[in-house]
Amino acid sequence: MIIDLHIHSKNCSDGNLTVEEIVKEAKIRNIGLISITDHDSIDCQERAMDLAKKNGIRYISGVELNIAFSHPKYQNGKMVSLDLLGYQFDVKNKEVKNKLQQIARYREKRVAKIFDKINAEFEKEGIEKLTKKDLKEIQVSVDGVLGRPHVADYLIKKRIVRTKQEAFDRYLVKCDVPKYPLYPEEASRLMRNAGGIVVLAHPNDPQGTSLVTLTKSLPEQTKIIEESLLGYIDGVECWHSRNDALTTNHYVKFAKKHELLATGGSDCHQKPIIMGTVEIPEYVTGQFSIKHPLVRKSEG
Repeated sequence: MIIDLHIHSKNCSDGNLTVEEIVKEAKIRNIGLISITDHDSIDCQERAMDLAKKNGIRYISGVELNIAFSHPKYQNGKMVSLDLLGYQFDVKNKEVKNKLQQIARYREKRVAKIFDKINAEFEKEGIEKLTKKDLKEIQVSVDGVLGRPHVADYLIKKRIVRTKQEAFDRYLVKCDVPKYPLYPEEASRLMRNAGGIVVLAHPNDPQGTSLVTLTKSLPEQTKIIEESLLGYIDGVECWHSRNDALTTNHYVKFAKKHELLATGGSDCHQKPIIMGTVEIPEYVTGQFSIKHPLVRKSEG
């Protein structure tokens, strides 16, 4: 069975495909098990479940939560961003919905502050500043939660940059504003209280939000997890589109050692479509047949 448990939609996140297009593409590609894991949003989950069922595709509820994390031995304890994947939770859970709405409101304010910083850079470069009208145009164009990728797309549209990478390199990294401070304890509690499980996303992603920010050493990464995260996760994403074989093997062994679920997905946002292209062993599906017996209780 082809599996992909990490997909982002255009409706509710920063993907390039709508939920309808994702399910259609999954059908074409014979993907038997999927999860749409939009950033800090579950607004598309019920629609995705319904469409997947109609198309004979097994579906697991999903979300990707950005968390604030620090470790005293790295970067003087400075906060960095990591991502947790929540799976198999009740998509109607009020506590989860309320928290994600709170995060969405914060994202709106965050982007406005990023605009102010970008305008300071534009002034130095003699570029016409962005206005409230520009901000409104971005907000209207986004169905899901607002983020820096949407600002990057707008800068491309305005012909200020040519690519998303250029937008980040020239403006969005230096003009960043801290994300909503959701900590591992709270994220884990939210998901588990909603009947879900918590998975550490792409721990060694060289291009994404990962432990690479703290160390490139795989043994050091897993030591960090053991010391500071193990009580808050039920699994680890072992297969990912940007993993090399060494990373995957290391994390599969780590998952087995600690009796964690091992999951995987393409993390498909973009075109060309990479959905379903990561080879994930079929035993992964069995972990979701029933509530995993090894899932830890929330530590509060």
